[in-house]
Amino acid sequence: MQINAYLNFSGNCAEAFRFYEQVLCGKITFMQTHGESPMRDQTPPGWENAVMHVRLEVGDQVLMGSDAPGEYYQKPQGFSVSLGMGDPAEAERVYNALSEGGQVRMELQKTFWAERFAMLVDRYGTPWMINCQAGG
Repeated sequence: MQINAYLNFSGNCAEAFRFYEQVLCGKITFMQTHGESPMRDQTPPGWENAVMHVRLEVGDQVLMGSDAPGEYYQKPQGFSVSLGMGDPAEAERVYNALSEGGQVRMELQKTFWAERFAMLVDRYGTPWMINCQAGG
């Protein structure tokens, strides 16, 4: 069994995932818009460029997402995408990138359980936790 986060956006999924691809040093292995799909003839006007499905691979991990039609989109709440890291410098780099234009809930800092830990919501509305374990 594999468990993956699936993120929904309100029209900016492609932009968000291109950003995540850079920040997380991953690779988008699939992205399809509604207009590119076999159901393109049934796509509502103005929705052709909305992402139907995207898959980002980061090492052996996968993050997926799509744009949700306005009536189905809900602001993310009650969860965070958790990033486990072993290098404090990498944690700092990712934190700085994800927090730019977002909302920091807890600054990146040393805690009793981690060399670095932070909580934030990025500019796309995705909640993140960054956890850099003590000792790598």
